[in-house]
Amino acid sequence: MLNKYKLLLAGLVLGICLCGLSLDVRATNRNDYLDSLNVGVSQIVDPTGKSANEEAIQELTVVSEANGGREETDLVMANVQVAMNVRAEADEGSDKVGLLYKDCGGRILERKDGWTRLRSGDLVGWASDEYLLFGEEAESLANDVGNLIVQIETDTLCVRGNPDEEAEAVGFIPRDEELEIIEVLDDKWISVDYEGEEGYVSAEYVDIDFHIDEGETMVAIQKREEEERKAKLTANRGAVVVGGDDTRLLAALIYCEAGIETYNGKLAVGAVVMNRVRSAAYPNTISGVIFASGQFTPALNGKVARVYGGDIPESCWEAARAAINGETNVGDATHFRRAGNHEGLLIDRQVFW
Repeated sequence: MLNKYKLLLAGLVLGICLCGLSLDVRATNRNDYLDSLNVGVSQIVDPTGKSANEEAIQELTVVSEANGGREETDLVMANVQVAMNVRAEADEGSDKVGLLYKDCGGRILERKDGWTRLRSGDLVGWASDEYLLFGEEAESLANDVGNLIVQIETDTLCVRGNPDEEAEAVGFIPRDEELEIIEVLDDKWISVDYEGEEGYVSAEYVDIDFHIDEGETMVAIQKREEEERKAKLTANRGAVVVGGDDTRLLAALIYCEAGIETYNGKLAVGAVVMNRVRSAAYPNTISGVIFASGQFTPALNGKVARVYGGDIPESCWEAARAAINGETNVGDATHFRRAGNHEGLLIDRQVFW
C-alpha cells in the first residue's frame, strides 16, 4: 500500500505534472518496493552519490531531435533578483500574463528568437531568455532551492511525535495538504516539518513529490492583492482603554453621522474617530477628537450633546464598542465625508480616506 512513495525511493522514476513541477511516483506492490530499498532509501537516507533532488531533476530530461539526438533538460529557472515578466507572445510589447519570481521554475514548451514559452504552475507564456537559466545551470539552481514534500493521500493523516504507531498524535492533516520533508527515515516513516516542529508520518499514506516554486498569473496576482487590501482594511488596530462616558459619546457621534447607514457605515465612522485617537496628529481622547475645532459638525452645533442625553440605538453602541476594541473596516483612515468629489473607500453613502 506504499503506492506512489515506492518508486521515488526506488530511484525517483518520475513524471512531470503539466500543472507544475510536482513529480509523480508510482509502484505496484510491496515486494517491488522492498526490492528497491538498496537504491532508494540508501540514496536518500545516507546518500553516497547524487542527492534525492538531483535524482528527481534528472528525470526532467528529454531527447531532442533538434539537438542531434542528445539528451537535454526541459527544466527552466528564473534568473532574477525579484521577478520577471511572462508575456502572451514572444515580444516585449505583448500583454503581460504573469510573473516568474526568483527561484521559481517551469517546463520548456517552445523556444524561438531569444524567447522561451514555458509552463510554471497555472502560468503559461513567453519569457526572455536573458532572464532564464537552462541545462546544467537550471538543474544546479533547482537542486539548491527545490525540496521534497509529502502530499496527503488519505482523508486525514496523523502526524506523530515519534516514528511509532503508538506514539502521541501531535496533529492531523487533511487530504491534498503538503508538508516539507526533513528526512526519509526508512520504508515506514518520514520526518516532516509540522508547524515549525519535527513530526513523523507514515509513508503508507503519502505521495512524495519534488517541488519547485511556481509563477503566478496576473489573474491570481490581482485576486491576491485584493484579498491583501481587504485584510489590511480590516486588520484589528488594537483596543483603547476608555470609560463608559467615552463609549456613549462615540455612540452618539456615530448616530449623528451615520444613523441611517448600515452597520458597516456606523463602524467606519467609529473607526475614523479611534484612528485619530491613536494618531499623534490628533488629541488622544475620544472627547478631544470629537470636540476638536472645525472637525465634526454635529459636535459643534450641539446635536451630539442632545443625543448623548437620550436613547441611542443599540447598533450605534455596538459599532462604538467594536471600534474602541480595535475593529475597523477602513484601515487607518482618519477622514470621511458624504460621497461626491473626493476619492476613497465608499461605504454606503460616505467615502473614507
